Amino acid sequence: MLMQDRKKDHIELTELARVSQQELDNRFYYEPLLAALPEENRDLSIDFLEKKMSAPIWISSMTGGTKSARKINENLARAVEEFGLGMGLGSSRVLLDSPEFYRDFDLRSILGKDRPFYANFGIAQIEKLLELGEEKRIGDIVEKLDTDGVIVHINPLQEWMQPEGDVINHPPIDTMQRFLEKVDYPVVVKEVGQGMGPESLRALMKLPLAAIEFGAAGGTNFSKMEWLRRLSDDKLFFDRVAFIGHTATEMTDWVNEILESEKKDILCHQFIISGGIKDFLDGYYFIHKTKASAIYGMASTVLKYAKEDYATLRYFLQQQLRGLRMASALLRVKTSRDI
Repeated sequence: MLMQDRKKDHIELTELARVSQQELDNRFYYEPLLAALPEENRDLSIDFLEKKMSAPIWISSMTGGTKSARKINENLARAVEEFGLGMGLGSSRVLLDSPEFYRDFDLRSILGKDRPFYANFGIAQIEKLLELGEEKRIGDIVEKLDTDGVIVHINPLQEWMQPEGDVINHPPIDTMQRFLEKVDYPVVVKEVGQGMGPESLRALMKLPLAAIEFGAAGGTNFSKMEWLRRLSDDKLFFDRVAFIGHTATEMTDWVNEILESEKKDILCHQFIISGGIKDFLDGYYFIHKTKASAIYGMASTVLKYAKEDYATLRYFLQQQLRGLRMASALLRVKTSRDI
């Protein structure tokens, strides 16, 4: 573009380019003097879940057991391998009864041995298998899929809202303690759109978990999804239930407080911050606000691109990584006392 064309654009866009004080993102200090312009080789790597990731992005649990699942999961796995990310599968429950769906989840050959890769089961399935003494079936699936471990999604509110939901007979924290005593592979615990309050976080952080994923309010809310699926008249009574929960901001503050006040009792020091993370600015903010080792998870945003084709997903992730490199060079996260 010629300089005169650029200047003409500047003149024509002057009014549209105004930004008001109310629109400013006050989470950051912008420090334009302290680093060179972002370069493509700026290091974003992090050691997480006993593997090195090239960037702090986790592809949060998605889908399986449907007609389109294989295509979506293959696209995601290709991206995980190319960009050095981590990935949690969608609920692997279907494999307990329908092994014909293994192909949807069998992705290790695509994403390679060096990327963190986790299967995913609900707390209701874990509880039932423990009661039957069949928890080894989870380990068999871990071995067959060659995953690094298991994510357990704890979702009592979703199950309660789901017309065909499972009954949870025991407090999930008790089930998790029993499960951890029985298995020898890493376990991650997550919520599914409501997040978790401070006492639940505190209890989980005192267990020998590999990581805790927030699944905070602000992203896809599976309780609301179940409400939307309801056809009966009782749907009218429960619409507000989906608005119960905690944001990633709240949960990050609680994690920091717990780490500071109960440091000697904490066994879990890694976190995947997910729930309402829309882009690299949200992700950069939370992983630097957290006093623990943290990466950030994206689900519905990534799913939107993965449903298209790999080129579309690839371009989206390239831009996210480009934005992260810019942020790491020019932005500093404000502490709570600065805001």
